[in-house]
Amino acid sequence: MTGEELLDAAYELQNTDEALAHYEAWAATYNDEVDGKHRYAQPRRCASALAECLDPAGAEILDVGCGTGLSGLALAAAGFSTLDGCDLSPAMLKQAERTGTYRRLFEANLNEGIDVPDSAYDAATAVGVLSFGHVRTDALREMLRVLRPEGVLVVGLNDHYWAEGAVPAELEAIEADGQGRVVMREHGEHLPGAGIQGWVIAVVKDPTSS
Repeated sequence: MTGEELLDAAYELQNTDEALAHYEAWAATYNDEVDGKHRYAQPRRCASALAECLDPAGAEILDVGCGTGLSGLALAAAGFSTLDGCDLSPAMLKQAERTGTYRRLFEANLNEGIDVPDSAYDAATAVGVLSFGHVRTDALREMLRVLRPEGVLVVGLNDHYWAEGAVPAELEAIEADGQGRVVMREHGEHLPGAGIQGWVIAVVKDPTSS
């Protein structure tokens, strides 16, 4: 497939197996297509949002679905220096390792949970992770689980998946259940080179939630 075909196919994935095969095949050229050609804006937007909510000094961050490390590089540029990353694709993780940004990288299927203890991190980011055929919306609760009380979860997703409705509904349920509160909801660029807009959402974990 060409880079453009790989990008289009990413929005048509149906399940985790398809997602794994797709990103294994795309890893080597992903940055050229998504960032180089289409100027991926969400990593920078999400890192900026996290810096507004949390002092970078000493903060331990889990970059969920870190891919090739574009989000980690943006977090580092925003002042965050203690970063771990996880992803479904070993090939994407190999690319992320080359950035030299991460303390630790490990494989994770978010639909099966993250092999991390409760309350292990000050914040987590999930940039472009929630999408069709990628990760179920209940993964938001799993990401909150690994945060310390009043930890911050920042999520970036495109308009297409936001409009589907499952993510807004899950965020409302999280607030209703007392697990967290939405403190930022910002619309803007996602992939400007492809004319795609998206949302950045920040959720603070409830201080009494375990």
